[in-house]
Amino acid sequence: MENIKFSLEENTGIITINRPEKLNALNEQTLNELKDLLKEIKENESVYVVIITGSGEKAFVAGADIKELNKLDGTTGENFARFGQSVFDEVENLGKPVIAAVNGYALGGGCELALACHFRIASANAVFGQPELKLGIIPGYGGTQRLARQVNSGRALQIILTGEMINADDAEKIGLVNAVYPAEALIDEAKKVAGKICSMGQIAVAKTLECVLAGNDLPLAKGLETEAELFAACCGSDDFKEGTDAFLQKRTPHFTNK
Repeated sequence: MENIKFSLEENTGIITINRPEKLNALNEQTLNELKDLLKEIKENESVYVVIITGSGEKAFVAGADIKELNKLDGTTGENFARFGQSVFDEVENLGKPVIAAVNGYALGGGCELALACHFRIASANAVFGQPELKLGIIPGYGGTQRLARQVNSGRALQIILTGEMINADDAEKIGLVNAVYPAEALIDEAKKVAGKICSMGQIAVAKTLECVLAGNDLPLAKGLETEAELFAACCGSDDFKEGTDAFLQKRTPHFTNK
């Protein structure tokens, strides 16, 4: 991989978008590398949690590559959008928690990548936005859908229609990010969160993701049915027996993810 770096620290995989000279803008090659890497991570049982961040101090991902955008027409534009959406769907449906550690500009496709992650933490210098309308287009990698689901449709429309940028503190206030940290502490804080998740039974972690994501598209009654079914699946696992035994015996559980 040329534009993506990956490291594994215990059970936490760290993906770094690595085009700092282009503010980590997403071009076709970068998206292809990310998609291939996500497929490998999905099959790698050693990876429990993933952190996605950007290289350098200025940007998480500053958007799509404008040179590639400029070549699009009414036919190729749909293929362009669908491909980017497919990559970000891989992020959302990885089956493992994905944390966006937003370390600077997260604009356009960068904001959409962060939104595809299961939750976001940000550095104090992070900036979010969907400025696509300034280019005469709309967000095409999921921004019109995921942003509205995250912060409500009225707020999403304001952000998209005005092209305004949202600083880290305001992003936290509207629920776009979970927490804001000094830039130098961001990755360490992301690793702390990842470590807490890694200490849980990973069957229950995966079922939680499945349940919450499914519930986004279900009426409450159907969502509750799904929750009961997945709760029962957890009850049939060795991890459930280990977790409850450990609690009753006042010791730390040793999960085997079985």
